[in-house]
Amino acid sequence: MAQEEIIFPNNIRNIRLAKGMKMTDLARRADLSLSAISKIEKGVRRLNQKQLLSICNILGCKLSDVFIKESDAVAGQWQSEIKRRLNDNENSGLKVFGSGLRKIHQQSGKTIAQAAKEAGMTLSVYHKLEVGQREIYKSEIEPLATSFALTPEELFDKIANLYKSGELNKHISKVKERVKSVLVPGNPLSGMDMQGSLYGAKLYDSARKKLVPVFGKPSGKAIAFNKSDSAMIIAPSELEGRKGIYAIKPNVKRLGGMIPERCYVFADAMVPAKPGDLAVCMDEDFDTLGTDETINVQIAIIKQDAKGKVSGHISGPDEKITPKTMHKVVMIVME
Repeated sequence: MAQEEIIFPNNIRNIRLAKGMKMTDLARRADLSLSAISKIEKGVRRLNQKQLLSICNILGCKLSDVFIKESDAVAGQWQSEIKRRLNDNENSGLKVFGSGLRKIHQQSGKTIAQAAKEAGMTLSVYHKLEVGQREIYKSEIEPLATSFALTPEELFDKIANLYKSGELNKHISKVKERVKSVLVPGNPLSGMDMQGSLYGAKLYDSARKKLVPVFGKPSGKAIAFNKSDSAMIIAPSELEGRKGIYAIKPNVKRLGGMIPERCYVFADAMVPAKPGDLAVCMDEDFDTLGTDETINVQIAIIKQDAKGKVSGHISGPDEKITPKTMHKVVMIVME
């Protein structure tokens, strides 16, 4: 019997267990069924960006933590499972049947979408049949054969003859490599990478574009700033995908009521601040600042005096600063 395709190998189960959270709790908080969470953790169910970000938020983990790496214990287990499933499907004849079906569908001149529709199947189910990832049920054989103007017996005979003639050998090899390229990260002959799989890579890249790192939070009269992505939040749609965007939790009292309580300030590291701008100001060079360094920064109004000298101004209490780096604040969003 065919096994379910692992399409999203991940560390969600390990992270959940490390947090001491039950699967039922994660399912409830993520607004998903227990079955859905179970399949997501096993890697056999797709999830969208919203669900992925929600799960990361609930588990309090970074997006990159979810995707397996070569050093993760689950990586070896996953690769072993992939090999076992490929062997099971190969030995059961599903690869031969799928390759024969694909050959027949190509000879018919139909697109894969047409073939699926005429067989009364979804495109996903039909595709899995062709790549040997799903068994064929008795009730499906006749509609499938009829779609190619064949009886079930004629369909099986035609596939058997194609196999005996050697016409499927090359295709079976190609199918195997294509399946591997979907299941195994990056190059099918290479090791693991952070994204986990081609599907995972696309999901990671797409979801990552919606996130920005939170580099700072209030600390006394300043803001403790660390250039790390250990904390992430969803970016406003206007800033989505823009390079250089980061967020800071402001020290509202020092700005004299200029910005509201419980908000995030979004700054752009690619845009230097000008007089009249609200800016994130620091005494260090942002580009050379390491992720292991924590510095104090301020949010200030940038002003220019009669001599053309630029400085930052803070209130509560009043303070004038001459920062080395000033990044323009491009948006303020309530929590």
